[in-house]
Amino acid sequence: MEKTGEPSGRDFWWVCTAENWTMIDVCTLDPFPATQKSISGESRTTDDTICIEKAVTYLLPNDEKENERLDIHHALVMTIMDNKLFLAPIKNPKRAIDLCTGSGIWAVEFADMFPGCGVIGNDLSPTQPSLVPPNLQFIVDDVESDWLYEDTPFDFIHARYLAEAIRDMPRLLRQAYNCTKPGGWVEFHDWDTHPYSTDGSLKGTDLEHYYEVVLAAFIKQGYYTQPGKHLEKWFTDAGFVNIHVKKYRVPLGTWAKGEKNKLMGAYNLLQFDEAIEGGAMAVMTRYEGWAPQEVQILTSKARSDSRRSDVHVLFNITLLHSPSPFS
Repeated sequence: MEKTGEPSGRDFWWVCTAENWTMIDVCTLDPFPATQKSISGESRTTDDTICIEKAVTYLLPNDEKENERLDIHHALVMTIMDNKLFLAPIKNPKRAIDLCTGSGIWAVEFADMFPGCGVIGNDLSPTQPSLVPPNLQFIVDDVESDWLYEDTPFDFIHARYLAEAIRDMPRLLRQAYNCTKPGGWVEFHDWDTHPYSTDGSLKGTDLEHYYEVVLAAFIKQGYYTQPGKHLEKWFTDAGFVNIHVKKYRVPLGTWAKGEKNKLMGAYNLLQFDEAIEGGAMAVMTRYEGWAPQEVQILTSKARSDSRRSDVHVLFNITLLHSPSPFS
Protein backbone atom coordinates (compact mmCIF):
# COMPACT_ATOMS: atom_id res chain seq x y z
CA MET A 1 0.00 0.00 0.00
CA GLU A 2 1.39 3.39 -0.96
CA LYS A 3 0.65 6.71 0.68
CA THR A 4 0.05 9.73 -1.52
CA GLY A 5 0.27 13.34 -0.45
CA GLU A 6 1.99 14.78 2.59
CA PRO A 7 0.27 15.73 5.85
CA SER A 8 0.56 19.35 6.91
CA GLY A 9 1.89 19.33 10.48
CA ARG A 10 -0.12 17.53 13.18
CA ASP A 11 -3.51 18.44 11.69
CA PHE A 12 -3.67 15.09 9.89
CA TRP A 13 -3.15 11.44 10.78
CA TRP A 14 -2.09 8.69 8.40
CA VAL A 15 -4.83 6.07 8.57
CA CYS A 16 -4.99 2.66 6.91
CA THR A 17 -8.54 1.53 6.13
CA ALA A 18 -8.87 -1.70 4.18
CA GLU A 19 -6.37 -1.36 1.28
CA ASN A 20 -5.85 2.40 1.17
CA TRP A 21 -3.78 4.92 3.10
CA THR A 22 -5.54 8.22 3.64
CA MET A 23 -5.04 11.37 5.68
CA ILE A 24 -7.73 12.25 8.22
CA ASP A 25 -8.23 15.86 9.31
CA VAL A 26 -8.60 15.67 13.08
CA CYS A 27 -10.35 19.03 13.18
CA THR A 28 -13.41 17.34 11.66
CA LEU A 29 -13.86 15.08 14.68
CA ASP A 30 -17.11 15.57 16.58
CA PRO A 31 -16.18 16.03 20.28
CA PHE A 32 -19.65 15.00 21.49
CA PRO A 33 -21.13 12.63 18.89
CA ALA A 34 -24.70 11.42 18.85
CA THR A 35 -23.51 7.97 17.75
CA GLN A 36 -20.27 6.09 18.10
CA LYS A 37 -18.03 6.64 15.07
CA SER A 38 -14.62 5.62 13.91
CA ILE A 39 -12.21 8.37 12.92
CA SER A 40 -13.16 7.77 9.29
CA GLY A 41 -16.52 9.31 10.15
CA GLU A 42 -18.33 6.04 9.42
CA SER A 43 -19.94 3.71 11.91
CA ARG A 44 -17.42 1.21 13.20
CA THR A 45 -17.82 -2.44 12.20
CA THR A 46 -15.84 -5.46 13.27
CA ASP A 47 -14.42 -5.72 9.73
CA ASP A 48 -12.82 -2.28 9.85
CA THR A 49 -9.05 -2.33 10.24
CA ILE A 50 -7.69 1.10 11.10
CA CYS A 51 -4.20 1.72 12.33
CA ILE A 52 -1.74 4.51 12.84
CA GLU A 53 1.78 3.88 11.58
CA LYS A 54 3.15 3.99 15.13
CA ALA A 55 0.95 1.09 16.19
CA VAL A 56 3.13 -1.17 14.04
CA THR A 57 6.13 -0.48 16.29
CA TYR A 58 4.22 -0.56 19.58
CA LEU A 59 5.88 -3.08 21.88
CA LEU A 60 2.90 -4.20 23.98
CA PRO A 61 -0.09 -6.34 22.95
CA ASN A 62 -3.22 -4.58 21.67
CA ASP A 63 -5.55 -7.46 20.87
CA GLU A 64 -8.71 -8.84 22.46
CA LYS A 65 -6.74 -10.89 24.98
CA GLU A 66 -4.96 -7.73 26.08
CA ASN A 67 -8.30 -5.95 26.46
CA GLU A 68 -9.46 -8.73 28.76
CA ARG A 69 -6.28 -8.31 30.81
CA LEU A 70 -6.82 -4.55 30.99
CA ASP A 71 -10.31 -5.15 32.34
CA ILE A 72 -8.73 -7.29 35.08
CA HIS A 73 -6.26 -4.48 35.72
CA HIS A 74 -9.22 -2.11 36.03
CA ALA A 75 -10.67 -4.36 38.74
CA LEU A 76 -7.28 -4.32 40.48
CA VAL A 77 -7.07 -0.51 40.49
CA MET A 78 -10.68 -0.22 41.64
CA THR A 79 -9.79 -2.50 44.56
CA ILE A 80 -6.77 -0.35 45.39
CA MET A 81 -8.98 2.76 45.30
CA ASP A 82 -11.81 1.21 47.35
CA ASN A 83 -14.12 1.09 44.31
CA LYS A 84 -13.64 4.74 43.39
CA LEU A 85 -13.38 5.48 39.67
CA PHE A 86 -11.21 8.53 40.32
CA LEU A 87 -9.86 10.54 43.26
CA ALA A 88 -10.11 14.13 42.01
CA PRO A 89 -13.04 16.09 43.52
CA ILE A 90 -14.81 16.73 40.23
CA LYS A 91 -18.55 17.35 40.36
CA ASN A 92 -20.03 18.43 37.03
CA PRO A 93 -17.48 18.04 34.23
CA LYS A 94 -18.48 19.00 30.70
CA ARG A 95 -15.48 17.67 28.82
CA ALA A 96 -13.09 14.83 29.73
CA ILE A 97 -10.51 12.58 28.10
CA ASP A 98 -9.07 9.18 29.00
CA LEU A 99 -5.54 8.94 27.59
CA CYS A 100 -4.44 5.58 26.17
CA THR A 101 -7.87 4.19 27.00
CA GLY A 102 -7.04 0.56 26.17
CA SER A 103 -10.18 -1.55 26.48
CA GLY A 104 -12.15 1.62 27.20
CA ILE A 105 -13.70 0.27 30.40
CA TRP A 106 -12.80 3.32 32.50
CA ALA A 107 -14.13 5.75 29.87
CA VAL A 108 -17.40 3.83 29.58
CA GLU A 109 -17.98 3.89 33.34
CA PHE A 110 -17.06 7.58 33.56
CA ALA A 111 -19.42 8.48 30.69
CA ASP A 112 -22.22 6.55 32.42
CA MET A 113 -21.51 8.42 35.66
CA PHE A 114 -21.61 11.84 33.95
CA PRO A 115 -24.09 11.66 31.04
CA GLY A 116 -23.83 15.42 30.49
CA CYS A 117 -20.07 15.25 29.92
CA GLY A 118 -18.54 14.79 26.48
CA VAL A 119 -15.94 12.05 26.96
CA ILE A 120 -13.12 11.07 24.62
CA GLY A 121 -11.05 7.91 24.93
CA ASN A 122 -7.99 7.76 22.70
CA ASP A 123 -5.61 4.95 21.85
CA LEU A 124 -3.30 3.75 19.08
CA SER A 125 -5.68 0.91 18.20
CA PRO A 126 -9.48 0.87 17.74
CA THR A 127 -10.08 -2.15 19.96
CA GLN A 128 -12.74 -0.57 22.16
CA PRO A 129 -16.43 -1.61 22.14
CA SER A 130 -18.88 -0.02 19.72
CA LEU A 131 -21.90 -0.09 22.04
CA VAL A 132 -21.11 2.76 24.42
CA PRO A 133 -22.88 5.70 26.08
CA PRO A 134 -23.91 8.39 23.55
CA ASN A 135 -21.66 10.98 25.20
CA LEU A 136 -18.52 8.86 24.65
CA GLN A 137 -16.31 8.80 21.57
CA PHE A 138 -13.28 6.58 21.02
CA ILE A 139 -10.66 7.90 18.63
CA VAL A 140 -7.38 6.58 17.27
CA ASP A 141 -4.61 8.95 18.31
CA ASP A 142 -1.00 9.05 19.49
CA VAL A 143 -0.79 11.00 22.75
CA GLU A 144 2.94 11.56 22.20
CA SER A 145 2.24 13.70 19.14
CA ASP A 146 1.30 17.37 19.41
CA TRP A 147 -2.10 17.84 21.01
CA LEU A 148 -4.79 19.97 19.35
CA TYR A 149 -6.90 20.67 22.42
CA GLU A 150 -5.57 24.03 23.63
CA ASP A 151 -8.65 25.80 22.23
CA THR A 152 -11.04 23.16 23.59
CA PRO A 153 -9.54 22.25 26.99
CA PHE A 154 -10.81 19.61 29.39
CA ASP A 155 -12.35 19.66 32.85
CA PHE A 156 -10.73 16.30 33.56
CA ILE A 157 -7.79 14.44 32.03
CA HIS A 158 -7.29 10.86 33.19
CA ALA A 159 -4.50 8.37 32.47
CA ARG A 160 -3.18 5.22 34.03
CA TYR A 161 -0.77 2.38 33.36
CA LEU A 162 1.49 4.09 30.83
CA ALA A 163 4.61 2.19 31.92
CA GLU A 164 6.55 0.78 28.94
CA ALA A 165 4.22 2.68 26.58
CA ILE A 166 5.45 6.31 26.67
CA ARG A 167 8.88 7.69 25.80
CA ASP A 168 8.44 11.29 26.99
CA MET A 169 6.28 11.50 30.10
CA PRO A 170 7.36 15.04 31.07
CA ARG A 171 6.17 16.32 27.69
CA LEU A 172 2.91 14.41 28.06
CA LEU A 173 2.31 16.12 31.42
CA ARG A 174 3.09 19.53 29.95
CA GLN A 175 0.55 18.96 27.20
CA ALA A 176 -2.03 17.82 29.74
CA TYR A 177 -1.35 20.97 31.77
CA ASN A 178 -1.83 23.17 28.69
CA CYS A 179 -5.08 21.45 27.73
CA THR A 180 -6.83 21.58 31.12
CA LYS A 181 -9.34 24.30 31.94
CA PRO A 182 -8.45 26.57 34.87
CA GLY A 183 -9.64 24.68 37.93
CA GLY A 184 -9.89 21.44 35.97
CA TRP A 185 -8.14 18.30 37.17
CA VAL A 186 -5.47 15.94 35.86
CA GLU A 187 -5.19 12.46 37.38
CA PHE A 188 -2.52 9.85 36.64
CA HIS A 189 -2.07 6.39 38.14
CA ASP A 190 1.09 4.48 37.35
CA TRP A 191 3.41 1.72 38.43
CA ASP A 192 6.98 1.14 39.26
CA THR A 193 7.16 -2.12 37.32
CA HIS A 194 10.39 -3.24 39.02
CA PRO A 195 9.37 -5.93 41.54
CA TYR A 196 10.92 -6.35 44.95
CA SER A 197 10.55 -8.36 48.14
CA THR A 198 11.17 -7.19 51.68
CA ASP A 199 12.34 -10.61 52.83
CA GLY A 200 14.75 -11.43 49.99
CA SER A 201 12.52 -14.18 48.61
CA LEU A 202 12.60 -12.76 45.05
CA LYS A 203 16.39 -12.84 44.79
CA GLY A 204 17.77 -15.50 42.46
CA THR A 205 14.40 -16.55 41.05
CA ASP A 206 13.46 -16.87 37.39
CA LEU A 207 10.84 -14.21 38.03
CA GLU A 208 13.56 -11.75 39.02
CA HIS A 209 15.54 -12.72 35.91
CA TYR A 210 12.49 -12.14 33.70
CA TYR A 211 12.08 -8.59 34.92
CA GLU A 212 15.81 -7.87 34.74
CA VAL A 213 16.12 -8.74 31.05
CA VAL A 214 12.71 -7.53 29.85
CA LEU A 215 12.74 -4.17 31.64
CA ALA A 216 16.33 -3.57 30.53
CA ALA A 217 15.19 -4.09 26.93
CA PHE A 218 12.37 -1.55 27.30
CA ILE A 219 14.76 0.96 28.88
CA LYS A 220 17.17 0.55 25.96
CA GLN A 221 14.32 1.48 23.61
CA GLY A 222 13.63 4.67 25.56
CA TYR A 223 10.55 3.67 27.55
CA TYR A 224 9.84 4.47 31.20
CA THR A 225 9.55 1.39 33.39
CA GLN A 226 9.16 3.29 36.68
CA PRO A 227 6.85 6.21 35.88
CA GLY A 228 5.03 6.00 39.20
CA LYS A 229 8.04 7.05 41.27
CA HIS A 230 8.60 10.14 39.08
CA LEU A 231 5.02 11.37 38.66
CA GLU A 232 5.12 13.98 41.43
CA LYS A 233 8.28 15.60 40.02
CA TRP A 234 6.89 15.58 36.50
CA PHE A 235 3.65 17.20 37.67
CA THR A 236 5.64 19.87 39.52
CA ASP A 237 7.87 20.52 36.52
CA ALA A 238 4.79 20.87 34.29
CA GLY A 239 3.44 23.67 36.51
CA PHE A 240 1.03 21.92 38.86
CA VAL A 241 1.26 23.14 42.45
CA ASN A 242 -1.49 21.54 44.57
CA ILE A 243 -0.55 17.89 44.06
CA HIS A 244 -2.27 15.06 45.93
CA VAL A 245 -0.29 11.80 46.09
CA LYS A 246 -1.18 8.34 47.34
CA LYS A 247 1.22 5.40 47.21
CA TYR A 248 0.43 1.72 47.65
CA ARG A 249 2.32 -1.55 47.78
CA VAL A 250 0.55 -4.25 45.79
CA PRO A 251 1.39 -7.95 46.26
CA LEU A 252 1.66 -10.47 43.45
CA GLY A 253 -0.42 -13.44 44.54
CA THR A 254 -2.42 -14.13 47.69
CA TRP A 255 0.45 -14.57 50.16
CA ALA A 256 -0.04 -11.24 51.99
CA LYS A 257 -2.27 -10.98 55.06
CA GLY A 258 -5.55 -9.08 55.02
CA GLU A 259 -8.64 -9.37 52.82
CA LYS A 260 -7.81 -6.37 50.64
CA ASN A 261 -4.20 -7.46 50.13
CA LYS A 262 -5.33 -10.93 49.10
CA LEU A 263 -7.87 -9.53 46.63
CA MET A 264 -5.33 -7.10 45.15
CA GLY A 265 -2.81 -9.91 44.91
CA ALA A 266 -5.26 -12.24 43.20
CA TYR A 267 -6.16 -9.64 40.57
CA ASN A 268 -2.51 -8.74 40.12
CA LEU A 269 -1.46 -12.34 39.60
CA LEU A 270 -4.29 -12.90 37.13
CA GLN A 271 -3.41 -9.88 35.01
CA PHE A 272 0.31 -10.69 35.28
CA ASP A 273 -0.36 -14.21 34.03
CA GLU A 274 -2.12 -12.78 30.98
CA ALA A 275 0.62 -10.21 30.31
CA ILE A 276 3.87 -12.01 30.94
CA GLU A 277 4.48 -13.54 27.50
CA GLY A 278 2.91 -10.85 25.33
CA GLY A 279 4.64 -8.12 27.30
CA ALA A 280 8.06 -9.60 26.55
CA MET A 281 7.68 -11.07 23.07
CA ALA A 282 7.96 -7.98 20.85
CA VAL A 283 10.78 -6.19 22.62
CA MET A 284 12.88 -9.34 23.09
CA THR A 285 12.47 -10.69 19.54
CA ARG A 286 12.69 -7.37 17.67
CA TYR A 287 15.51 -5.74 19.57
CA GLU A 288 17.33 -8.34 21.67
CA GLY A 289 17.64 -11.10 19.09
CA TRP A 290 15.71 -13.71 21.04
CA ALA A 291 13.77 -16.46 19.31
CA PRO A 292 10.08 -16.75 20.26
CA GLN A 293 10.78 -20.12 21.86
CA GLU A 294 13.39 -18.52 24.13
CA VAL A 295 10.86 -15.93 25.29
CA GLN A 296 8.33 -18.68 25.96
CA ILE A 297 10.83 -20.59 28.10
CA LEU A 298 11.72 -17.40 30.01
CA THR A 299 8.08 -16.60 30.70
CA SER A 300 7.17 -20.17 31.61
CA LYS A 301 9.83 -20.26 34.33
CA ALA A 302 8.84 -16.81 35.61
CA ARG A 303 5.18 -17.80 35.68
CA SER A 304 6.00 -20.79 37.86
CA ASP A 305 7.84 -18.58 40.35
CA SER A 306 4.94 -16.10 40.44
CA ARG A 307 2.69 -18.82 41.83
CA ARG A 308 5.02 -19.87 44.63
CA SER A 309 3.68 -18.99 48.07
CA ASP A 310 7.23 -18.55 49.39
CA VAL A 311 8.12 -15.81 46.87
CA HIS A 312 6.69 -12.58 48.28
CA VAL A 313 6.72 -10.09 45.41
CA LEU A 314 5.54 -6.49 45.73
CA PHE A 315 5.01 -3.65 43.25
CA ASN A 316 4.58 0.05 44.00
CA ILE A 317 1.82 2.13 42.43
CA THR A 318 1.34 5.91 42.69
CA LEU A 319 -2.05 7.63 42.38
CA LEU A 320 -1.77 11.36 41.79
CA HIS A 321 -4.22 14.15 40.99
CA SER A 322 -3.86 17.92 40.78
CA PRO A 323 -5.94 20.92 39.69
CA SER A 324 -4.89 23.24 36.93
CA PRO A 325 -4.12 26.68 38.44
CA PHE A 326 -6.71 29.39 37.82
CA SER A 327 -4.12 31.93 36.71
